[in-house]
Amino acid sequence: MYHLVSRSLIRGLVNSGGATATAAATATPSFYAYRRMMLMSSSAAASEAAKTTTPLAEEKSVSEGKTEKKVEESGVVVSSYWGIPRHKLAREDGTEWPWNCFMPWDTYRADVTIDMHKHHLPKTFLDKFAYRTVKILRIPTDIFFQRRYGCRAMMLETVAAVPGMVGGMLLHLRSLRKFEHSGGWIKALLDEAENERMHLMTMVELVKPKWYERLMVLTVQGVFFNAFFVLYLCSPKLAHRIVGYLEEEAIHSYTEFLRDIDSGLIENVPAPAIAIDYWRLPHEANLKDVITVIRADEAHHRDVNHFASDIHYQGKELKEAPAPLGYH
Repeated sequence: MYHLVSRSLIRGLVNSGGATATAAATATPSFYAYRRMMLMSSSAAASEAAKTTTPLAEEKSVSEGKTEKKVEESGVVVSSYWGIPRHKLAREDGTEWPWNCFMPWDTYRADVTIDMHKHHLPKTFLDKFAYRTVKILRIPTDIFFQRRYGCRAMMLETVAAVPGMVGGMLLHLRSLRKFEHSGGWIKALLDEAENERMHLMTMVELVKPKWYERLMVLTVQGVFFNAFFVLYLCSPKLAHRIVGYLEEEAIHSYTEFLRDIDSGLIENVPAPAIAIDYWRLPHEANLKDVITVIRADEAHHRDVNHFASDIHYQGKELKEAPAPLGYH
């Protein structure tokens, strides 16, 4: 009896399991059909979205293609990612402004009527030390370049642009440390450095430096920068006095340059385009005109640096006297 009941129970379980399996098998096709329908609908939606966005994508690719074409035509790499386009600038005659290194508002007409013979008489020990130091430094320059004033000017301008940068940088850091104004001297000295650099950019257009001259520039600039940096930290009044005397020697060198042009030893070639735009020279300007305005710049730098040294000699700081901004 017991065995009969057990068999009937087992048979029932087997039958119910089979029914369940049959039901699962019956339900499976409907599940897969539903899933297939959902996949097909999502694919259709994606295809429709692609059709909708295609014109925008094509328009974007066309605009990018035009931008790349303009870049290729101009030869200038322009990035529109930051949204900083260059403003359209023009010369006074309406032609397009060609320079990126300086803008029209940076140009000026040099005051060539400045006194070229002004000289600061060395009276104190530091003045005499500065004057004799500059005279000693001129000896190897005269031996190496002799009367090749184009090469001499190119070499000296690589050094002349250092003092203004060093002085402006140290005054800038001092202003940040002490939370104080500089009286305009930071800008005055940095403007001087930039002006000297433009002298160099002009001379490079006239005189192509040789490989050994480039090597000399690397050596001289490296030594002079570090030496002047230490000197300005120790004694700004001596540093400015040395620069003042260096500018006096530069005036003398450019005067000799002009003398050789007048005598015909140096050809009076047309002025470079960069010089015509920077100093607002006439289009027919020549080398003599360029050297004349550069010499005038050096005379203004002479006055500024002797003035700065005199301020320190009076026991004052540069910020106590207004800087001669725009003095050129």
